[in-house]
Order: sequence, then structure tokens, then C-alpha cells
Amino acid sequence: MTGPRHADRPEHVAPYSGATGTASLNPDALEVAPGSVRESVQGWVPTLASDEELRVALEKAFDYRGDITLTLKNGSQVEGYVFDRISGNTLAASFIRILLKDSNERKKVAYADIAALAFTGRDAAAGKSWEAWVRKYWKKKSSGEDGLSLQPESLE
Repeated sequence: MTGPRHADRPEHVAPYSGATGTASLNPDALEVAPGSVRESVQGWVPTLASDEELRVALEKAFDYRGDITLTLKNGSQVEGYVFDRISGNTLAASFIRILLKDSNERKKVAYADIAALAFTGRDAAAGKSWEAWVRKYWKKKSSGEDGLSLQPESLE
């Protein structure tokens, strides 16, 4: 024997549905936080004219899921994945830590030493959303393709 559910009580449903009784909850009315849209920065070479532009670009580099290339003020280049950043009061006190491409070496670079930045690596997660995967899966399934599985595709 089961009793009424707490969520079915009219005083809990009415504030959300605008109705009384046992009307169902409207998930769109319950949404309080907007979704986010991921900006594609793959291939972008930002202009670093000011300290603030450099800080914003390096924040995007930290969020980026691919490799970047830094050109340092001494003319050398560093390529790899940004896995950490330390934001200080000045550019000299701010650092990024980068995992160098094709090695396990980690390098710490001061913001003040960076002359240019380019998002040169492939974004490993681009186009890999759940919705994109489901669309692709159903397209293959409707075309009669055999051997479909729920295993993820290789990133390479």
C-alpha cells in the first residue's frame, strides 16, 4: 500500500505550475541558471596590447582543451597544454604552468615574459557534446549501419 507522494500535494505544485491541484511541474519554469555556450578559440591568435587582454587570453588558454603556443619576449617558443595558472597582482607575479608537448616536462612561465599567444592545438572536446553524439548515433542507426556500440570514439 502506498500513500500520496509529497510532491503531489497541491501546495507544492501550485507555486511552480501556476495552477492548483495535481498539475505536473514544468521544468522550464524551474530553470534558474542559464546554460553556457562554449566559445571556440581553436586557431585564435589574440592581440595582447594590454595587461588585461593578456590576462583574459591566458584565462581562456587555461579553459582550452588543446595545446597553445607561447612566444616569449626572448624570442623562444613554448608549446603545450596549460594545466594551472597563478594570478598575482602584477604580470611578474602571475604564472601559467604548461605541460610541454611531446614530453612530461612541466614549465612555469611568468605572464610578464609572454609576447604572443596562439591556440594552435586541436580542441580535443570540440563537437563531442552528448547531443552531437546522439544525433550521429541515430543517423548511423537509421542508415542501417552495423556494429554500432556505446563505446566512445578515439580522440586521435
